[in-house]
Amino acid sequence: MIGNLISWLAPAVVLLLILGAAIKILPEYQRGVVFFLGRFQGVKGPGLLFIIPGIQQIIRVDLRVITLDVPSQDVISRDNVTVRVNAVLYFRVVDPERAIIRVEDFNSATSQLSQTTLRSVLGKHDLDEMLSERDKLNADIQEIIDAQTEEWGIKVANVEIKHVDLDESMIRAIARQAEAERERRAKVIHAEGELQASEKLVEAAKVMSADSGAMQLRYMQTLSDMSNTNSSTIVFPLPIDFMKTFMEKVSAQNQPKQPKP
Repeated sequence: MIGNLISWLAPAVVLLLILGAAIKILPEYQRGVVFFLGRFQGVKGPGLLFIIPGIQQIIRVDLRVITLDVPSQDVISRDNVTVRVNAVLYFRVVDPERAIIRVEDFNSATSQLSQTTLRSVLGKHDLDEMLSERDKLNADIQEIIDAQTEEWGIKVANVEIKHVDLDESMIRAIARQAEAERERRAKVIHAEGELQASEKLVEAAKVMSADSGAMQLRYMQTLSDMSNTNSSTIVFPLPIDFMKTFMEKVSAQNQPKQPKP
């Protein structure tokens, strides 16, 4: 009795194991690269798949965007400054066949390629460009990596430089440079203000010299301003023309008279 039960159960268990190995369910974001006796047969999925165990082999490939952290890299800039830079890479598989057949491990290969590209691209730029032109550098790195991973069926969506770490001496040097730049701008702005003020004063002097009434009004304005202060000294401004005429008369009186012949 027991022997008969075992003889029935054993084939049933083996059949269930075969069915379990043969039935594959792939979600919407996965595809299965199927090999038949080692040869590529096709890409299948998503949904329910039947695989012949021992004859067919299936490798799952995730089609979602993968976030890859690029480890910190020591980079020597074009102006011989050593910095540590890390980044993040976003990519996805667009061709599961090439991603499995043409590269052994596309995740590792993409990571190594990203590290070398990050060092080579940033090494061609100055430190100031690394700090101020990140968008351009991100686009350059993304374009280079995407061109090389296209052969592997991978599409690089975006590359972002996260941190550019400097040593303390370089941070102090940049702070001194920024302070010097602020002082330079302040001096330039002050000089431009002085130039504009002098130009306006010249224009005002021309107007006053052309109209004696304008000069008199300016004198009255000056007296009004001085009367508002607590000073006990009162200054009466005199026109320059008046003083010139007065000096000419005094000079004529002081000249010796010529004897009549």
